[in-house]
Amino acid sequence: LNTAPVPKWALIAVAVAVAVLLLLFLVCVVKCCCSKKKPKKKEKVNLLSVSSSTTAGLVQPEMEDLEPSPEDKKRGKLQYSLEYNLRAQEMKVGVKQAADLKAMDSGGTSDPYVIVYLTSDMKKKYETKVYRKTLNPVFNESFTFQVPQAEVPESTLVMQVYDFNRFAKHDIIGEVRLPLASVNLQRAIEQWSDLAAASKVEQEQLGEVCFSLRYVPSTGKLTVVVVEAKKLKRMDSHGLSDPFVKVHLILNRKKWKKRKTSVKKNTLSPYFNEVFVFEVPFNQIQNVDLVISVWDHDKMTKNEQIGKLFLGCRATGNQLRHWSDMLSNPRRPIAQWHSLQAVDVVDKALGLKTHLKLPLHTR
Repeated sequence: LNTAPVPKWALIAVAVAVAVLLLLFLVCVVKCCCSKKKPKKKEKVNLLSVSSSTTAGLVQPEMEDLEPSPEDKKRGKLQYSLEYNLRAQEMKVGVKQAADLKAMDSGGTSDPYVIVYLTSDMKKKYETKVYRKTLNPVFNESFTFQVPQAEVPESTLVMQVYDFNRFAKHDIIGEVRLPLASVNLQRAIEQWSDLAAASKVEQEQLGEVCFSLRYVPSTGKLTVVVVEAKKLKRMDSHGLSDPFVKVHLILNRKKWKKRKTSVKKNTLSPYFNEVFVFEVPFNQIQNVDLVISVWDHDKMTKNEQIGKLFLGCRATGNQLRHWSDMLSNPRRPIAQWHSLQAVDVVDKALGLKTHLKLPLHTR
């Protein structure tokens, strides 16, 4: 370096540059070798080298290759007829036949039958005969419902096709729901409808009841006036009921006092206008539940509950609002309509045991 014709610092700079270049070269060589050893994830397809009929299949699968969800599969269709007799207030439903039903059994067939009912009277349901090992049953059965003209627009005809199983729960294949408000019942109709997936279990309409409440804190008088009820559930075979109302007071979750109205014969819209007065001290009003239940009277058998509801500080919704309005407006009657609820639902909310009979003290 001392005898070189160039300065010492220049030679050092050249040496460093050469070293850097060698290092970069070695890095590139190592990177290329490693990349060749990695397997290819995908093979490129030259779409120009294949025919046009196959090209679409390479980029988009055929529709039949896609497995449809259970809800998308065809369930079949149902043929039915409908006729309303205005004079007799009767609706005749004919279940004709079904076609292309979904196979529910391992052998590729089903054992179908049909359940028919109206949402206005879910207690009355009809069933067709069961047809073995077929997807195209011919039923040719008809059923008659007693439906007052005023209730027709509020009801829906439901026809559910089931697969019969001898040792297990019957499977539903599908259903047809026909809102009667959308049907021209001035003439008989006969048509086919595709079966749809069965909807969730609908809440049965039990009816409504109207009553007023009045509480006077100074005297401890709670006045309950049962005014009327409407659209009650049919409980008798002839399509009507013999309703009456029970009024219970429950103190600290124990039955305390009760009264009941008279029985109204053969009606779904009874008018009572009966007054009941209970003595409830002001220091106990927060611990009281008022239970209103509507019953169907039977001479030969046990009376049946149609529905019930309760009011009080433990209640919710309209029932709690009605109770609160009564307490905030002393000496003033507060009337309101309420929808009846299922008996077991109300009893569960009250924390009462239906089979346990507690001593009752009536006034």
